[in-house]
Amino acid sequence: MPVQSRNTPRTPYVFDETPQRDLFSCSAVINLHLKNGDLARAESLFRRLPVRNVVVESMMVDGYVKAGEIEAAKRLFDEMGERNVVAWTCMVSGYCSAGRVEEARRLFDEMPARNVVSWTTMVLGYARNGRLSDARELFDRMPERNVVAWTAMIKGYVENGETEWARKLFDQMPHRNLYSWNVMISAYLGSKQVKEAIELFEEMPYRNAVSWTTMVSGLAQNGFIGKAREFFDLMPKKDTAAWNAMITAYTNEGLVNEARELFDIMPKQNLVTWNAMIDGYAKNECKEEASRLFSVMLHASLRPNETTLTSILMTCRSAIEIGQIHGLASKIGFQSETSLGNALVTMYSRSGDLSSSWLAFKRLNCKDLFSWTSIILSFADHGCGNYALQVFAQMLRQGFKPDEITFVGVLSACSHVGLVEKGKKIFEAINGTYGLEPMAQHYTGIVDLLGRAGLVEEAKKVVDTMPVKMQDEAVLGALLGACKVHNEIEVAREVGEKLIGLGSLGSGGYTLLANLYASHGNWNDVARVRRTMKERNVKKVAGYSCVEVKMENHVFFARDQMHQQAKEVYEMLKEMLLPQMKDLGSFELDQLVPD
Repeated sequence: MPVQSRNTPRTPYVFDETPQRDLFSCSAVINLHLKNGDLARAESLFRRLPVRNVVVESMMVDGYVKAGEIEAAKRLFDEMGERNVVAWTCMVSGYCSAGRVEEARRLFDEMPARNVVSWTTMVLGYARNGRLSDARELFDRMPERNVVAWTAMIKGYVENGETEWARKLFDQMPHRNLYSWNVMISAYLGSKQVKEAIELFEEMPYRNAVSWTTMVSGLAQNGFIGKAREFFDLMPKKDTAAWNAMITAYTNEGLVNEARELFDIMPKQNLVTWNAMIDGYAKNECKEEASRLFSVMLHASLRPNETTLTSILMTCRSAIEIGQIHGLASKIGFQSETSLGNALVTMYSRSGDLSSSWLAFKRLNCKDLFSWTSIILSFADHGCGNYALQVFAQMLRQGFKPDEITFVGVLSACSHVGLVEKGKKIFEAINGTYGLEPMAQHYTGIVDLLGRAGLVEEAKKVVDTMPVKMQDEAVLGALLGACKVHNEIEVAREVGEKLIGLGSLGSGGYTLLANLYASHGNWNDVARVRRTMKERNVKKVAGYSCVEVKMENHVFFARDQMHQQAKEVYEMLKEMLLPQMKDLGSFELDQLVPD
């Protein structure tokens, strides 16, 4: 019986140091490095080869292409003394993947010989770059078409939303394999044509686990959760992917109890299963259940990944809890992982710990647009507008293009700092420079900025010229708030009528409007606003405060009597804090403490 060394996984690295190597062995190890995604080692070994042949050179061209190193692939391709159809096809594929379709076609036309793979690669390249007519023209010219070529063209139609054309081609196929059927069924489900998907599924001569799982997940995503369960129960053999699909379907619909029942009876869970269940609890605000299941997972010696930690992180309510997850992430080597790091930036900010949010951002090895946007929003939400704008400038220097959410944070930052002109230029750049359509939040930001600066009439012009469907409570509320601060009663009256007309105004908006009328002695308007509140059953939301003690959040409403330690709290307030507040010049504070 062969004995496997503990160092077997390191075989290719040990081989790199071996002095005597033949070309066949070197080629095998280079191929292994490439399959493991280790382009640097493959390249290093390739460069040290005393002799090369077309096979190993084509292998390296393919490796460069798959790593996105198109220029390196082209340099090696140009150096090759002999090129086979594999090398040519790899380069065509590389150019197509990079969106350089014209260069791909030029190379395709130069090929001395083509096989069905070459033709299929070019067809798929056209389709994936949105050039369906070119793809179909080339497909029709193919000297021979196998089932892969037919399916590639069908998939091209599907990826461009042309389900009807995909079905026409599917019906013309001389031979179909399981993949072809599954692609077409998935296309119907993706375009919400559930009836057609079910009919096609029933026509299938035979099915595999992918076919069944496609139906289960597709039906669930279209809201047919009951039908999805029927298909799941009918599966002759349920693989792990099918179980995971059904559990995810339940959690997406908020049916966490049903998901947990499946989780508990599942023959064998994998990490995806645990993540799906924990994430389901987290998304449905079942904090205790998520934490409990995460604890069970750790006790079962299952190693969480960044997805697990991100899900459990979203359930944290305090900086201490976030810090514990952060510590675990550091211990198992995930603290610099981008998606988890982004979640840490956001959650630290939400907990009020801006310093830790900034540190989590700085420790990210690879920052994406979401990373930059998250820290900009964090600074803006905490009133640190100057820092937010400095980070925005750094982001632009790094070559990132801001999206709609980034601009929400930047406009908020300008508002906090009072940079009116800069804010106006940024608002104009949303569409003028970056080609984005301004959202309601952007209009709210610029109205808030102008209103804080006392430019109420200019803010009103923005509201009057913005799309009517975007004139929501947020933007009108920002304008109303500016009217109150700057005593613009006539503008306030007009805005107030619009707000009341929306029918979705909250208690804060009604109260603001009533107080504004009261400050100008317009008591009839005050009475009308309060009458409208009563008719619409709008309840004034009580103010509250929150304090964290021993990792537990305690919420206190105004004149709260419901907290289990209310008596002790009020005794301390009356005996210790009120006397000190009176000494500082406060008055009539006894009324804050109930008898």
